[in-house]
Amino acid sequence: MAIYLTGASRAPELESSRQEQGHFRNHAAVRREGLGKTLRIFWNMVFHKPRNTRPSGVIPVQALTREQLLAAADGSVFRLGHSTVLLKLRDKFWLTDPVFAERASPVQWAGPKRFHQPPISPEALPPIEAVILSHDHYDHLDHESILKLADKARFFLAPLGVGDTLIKWGVDADKVRQLDWWQGTEVEGIRFIATPSQHFSGRGLFDGNSTLWASWVMIDGGRRIFFSGDTGYFDGFKRIGERYGPFDLTLMETGAYNVDWPHIHMQPEQTLQAHIDLKGRWLLPIHNGTFDLSMHAWHEPFDRILALAWERNVSITTPQMGEAFNLMQPQRGGAWWFEVEHQVSEGQHSVG
Repeated sequence: MAIYLTGASRAPELESSRQEQGHFRNHAAVRREGLGKTLRIFWNMVFHKPRNTRPSGVIPVQALTREQLLAAADGSVFRLGHSTVLLKLRDKFWLTDPVFAERASPVQWAGPKRFHQPPISPEALPPIEAVILSHDHYDHLDHESILKLADKARFFLAPLGVGDTLIKWGVDADKVRQLDWWQGTEVEGIRFIATPSQHFSGRGLFDGNSTLWASWVMIDGGRRIFFSGDTGYFDGFKRIGERYGPFDLTLMETGAYNVDWPHIHMQPEQTLQAHIDLKGRWLLPIHNGTFDLSMHAWHEPFDRILALAWERNVSITTPQMGEAFNLMQPQRGGAWWFEVEHQVSEGQHSVG
């Protein structure tokens, strides 16, 4: 069976996750929507989608090869799409929430379709030291992607219960480490701590909250990285920042938000505040630019978080998919999404 790490590495003043009748729950109360509102949200998502929730132009992708990755500088970070991020630390590779599928869905003939292809296929990736998983939703935990990584990855780090899903899918149980909130484990000298987030879980109609959701702290000697997973804004960010900050880089959810689900996804203003709570130095917004999961314009998360960061003098980086960001020589990246929309306006102008 998978390794369930003991609580020995958790500070006594920090609370573990909570369960009620076998279901995990957030520490802060999260409002449950009634059936009527749930049906209205579903109806609007299906039948009242604005046209600009998907890009009309082509999203730029910098293709990657295994050789390029092996030659990349240590401390390099590559966005591969949505919340899938490849990190090169200690000259080894670490991968968050790998989703290489065409759709974030239980089936590949329906559901949210990718805006762009991944910069590299899972088959072409170099060996992965560990896959770091935040929760079991389809846009973060993809069955086919996990199967393609099962032999390539040395370890899979997961919140409680998510590892059991991996084992059912055929991942070697000896590779799976499952952690509760505030528990830590070490792989190749890098410390990983599963920290709280405010979200929910489930892949079907009857398994809601049967597995845990988490954010992650990564400590590589003097370098510290935070990966938010999916989350609403809550006071846990301050606790994480006080205990483990400052962070050289925060990989922060910035997208798929909506006023109809304020407790489980952050508005950009909250993302920025969470980064500040964490004592982050550089902010890299993720959970955007790949799938259509809400009602906002596809580029709105970039527009809003960039403007907010400039206003608050926060260092922010917005690399293209596949473009390297280096922890030792950080750079802002370009506002590439402007060009995507500009392609369309130029085309319309030419036709006119």
